[in-house]
Amino acid sequence: MTTRIKTRMLTADAFAPYGDVMAASGTPDKMINQGKCGRFHDQASLDFTDGQAGISIFKGEKETLPLRLEMVERHPMGSQAFVPMSADPFLVVVARDDNGTPSDPVAFITAPGQAINFHRGTWHGVLTPLSEPGLFAVVDRIGDGANLQEHWFETPYIIEEE
Repeated sequence: MTTRIKTRMLTADAFAPYGDVMAASGTPDKMINQGKCGRFHDQASLDFTDGQAGISIFKGEKETLPLRLEMVERHPMGSQAFVPMSADPFLVVVARDDNGTPSDPVAFITAPGQAINFHRGTWHGVLTPLSEPGLFAVVDRIGDGANLQEHWFETPYIIEEE
């Protein structure tokens, strides 16, 4: 039997077990550039077992809801941040770890201007833009070793709008 997952809006509290939400909201930590730029400082915890942080550009294909969730992945050697290069919302899927197996997937829709950082080892769906151009800066671990584990579900989930 297929399980349906309803999306919900992304909030820092709801996402905290899986990672960090980054956004320029509230009062900036400090003003810089002659008072013309608010700095929202140190919004994500980068965590790598070795290697170094790298910044890559990803261009993902637009997806639409409802969407079949067949697979999740995780990166045991480093955190991974998705920073959209447009103000468009995107889909974020995460799952609890149950002794090495993902369980209870949750789906979030970001608000314009939000970015996310998955904690190291967090089960998550692949990059899922909901509009074009699907362009993201991705900050993650660059280094030797296997830093990708995939899990394919026996029965796919269906993700649909709330």
